[in-house]
Formats: sequence, C-alpha cells, structure tokens
Amino acid sequence: MTIDPLARWRPLPDKPDYAGFLSFGGALIAQEPAHLEGVDVAIVGAPMDDLVSDRPGTRFAPRAIRAASCPPGPHLEAGIDAFAELRVVDYGDAPVLPADPAHSHESIARLVGEVVDADVIPVTLGGDHSITEPCVSAVAARRGPIGLIHFDTHTDTGRDVFGIERSHGTPMFRLVEAGAVAGARYAQIGLRGYWPGPAEFGWQREHGIASFFMHDVRDLGIREVVERALAHVGEGPVYVTVDVDVLDPAFAPGTGTPEPGGMTSIDLLWAVREIASRVDLAAADVVEVIPTAIGSADVTALVAERVVRELLTGLALARRR
Repeated sequence: MTIDPLARWRPLPDKPDYAGFLSFGGALIAQEPAHLEGVDVAIVGAPMDDLVSDRPGTRFAPRAIRAASCPPGPHLEAGIDAFAELRVVDYGDAPVLPADPAHSHESIARLVGEVVDADVIPVTLGGDHSITEPCVSAVAARRGPIGLIHFDTHTDTGRDVFGIERSHGTPMFRLVEAGAVAGARYAQIGLRGYWPGPAEFGWQREHGIASFFMHDVRDLGIREVVERALAHVGEGPVYVTVDVDVLDPAFAPGTGTPEPGGMTSIDLLWAVREIASRVDLAAADVVEVIPTAIGSADVTALVAERVVRELLTGLALARRR
C-alpha cells in the first residue's frame, strides 16, 4: 500500500509545510515496485557523500529538499499544476551504507532500475555528484546510450581526483568511457573557475562534448545557450543533472565546492523547465546540496526543490502538448 501524507489534512483548507510525514511535495509515499503502476514520476533519495573532495554533508540533502518543499499548486508562470497533470510518488531513499560507496552505488542503481523497469521517470535527490553514475548507468542499461544535459561549475570529467578514480569529480568521464552517455549528445552549461585543465578538455573535444561556460551564458544569454544545448543533444532519451554549485554562491551557499560568478536561480529554473518540456526526459537528478538550515529557511535546499518542481512542470507541459 502507499501512504498519503496529506490524508489528515484533506478535510481542512491546507496543510502547513512543517507538519505531517516527510515526502516530496506531499506526494504519496511508495516503497514497492507494485506501487509504481500508473505512476509518471518517482522521487528517489540518494543520501551519500562518501566521494566528495572537499566539504561533506550532502548525505543530509534528500531530507532537507523534501522538508523545503511546499504543497502542490499551479505554476503561476507556466499556468499548470504538475502534480495535477502527473502522478508523482516519493519512492524513498536507496539503502545506502556510510563508508561503503560501492554498496551505496549498487543500491542507488537498483532502486532507480526498479523505477525505470516500471516505465516511470526517476528524479533523484543527491547526495554528491558521484550518484549520477549509478543513476545514468541504470537508465542506459535499459534504454541504451543516452544524451546528457549537465549544469555545473565543474565538468566532473576527471580520470581521477587525488588519485581516486571514483569520486564526485569523475562520473561523467566514467559514463562516457563506459558508453552509457554518448559524448556527441552531451552538453555542459555554466562552467567556470579553475578546474579542470587542458587534459580533461582535450578528452572532451575528442568525444564531441559541448561545453558552455558562464561567459557564454553572460554574452549569449541563457535562452540561446539552452537552444544550442538542445540542438547538440538532439533526438532520443536525455538525462538532466543539476549540480547546485552551477549557481552563484549568493543563491546556493550550501554546497561543497562553491565558485563565485555563477548562474542566477531565475535563469537555472527557467532553463530546467524549458529543457524538460522539449526533450524525451529519461531521468534527472539534483546534487551537491549541503543543508544549512531548517525547511524553507535553507535557501540551497529550497532552490534544489524548485529545480525539481521546474523539471516536473516542464514534463507536465510536454505531456499536455
């Protein structure tokens, strides 16, 4: 059976955000594959941060993002309520184990695989960016090589970080090398700062990866950058991954490797919705949130929650069309 976190409040006008069972946007809570029948989107938690290179704390993000979420309602700009158009459930967290990243990755891949096997779109709440590797791998194992649109300060295409081959700085390299992501259908948006270096960018050029830097966003505008990214990924299934450090730290201070000079939340939220409304969305994630406050007072968890809302809104717009 599923659990309705809003059941006790349905006779009332509304439910306060701070009360009731914790689920994303008050979505039904599901735990078994049988509960996914007829579902459009399943929210999955991946609470691990064992593979970060700097500040830890993203293991607490799935709960914080859920706690920052508000009840369903119409998107005032898009004119659509994603929760009314789509059947969304919260499928809970993968059974991760601290200090055992191999087990945790396997658990994440298995849970995401259950969602994809049910013909449901998984949207994963990280966790550090290494969780994208098991998520994408689970999708690609069932749908073949997929396109990738990647919002981030960093490319995460290192062969290793501090000599370690599996970290939050290497998942995209590993996914392309494994054939799960087609480099010619992979676009990065928001790059800036001081890493990576010539070797990583040389490898990216060899694989046909499109890189859009913050100066491209500034000079061309986010709409043109999104158009070029969409043209690059083309037709076929697409995975969207959002590292919150793509945002300027003014908008997302709670993250492990902040870099000044990033995107505004208004540009990111629009871009995510626009992309989700125009691609064959196979799956998505939002990662690298380090909670710093409670509920919606945590501005980084709040913007991450809104990233997911915009993904759902874009998907709802696509379904309505």
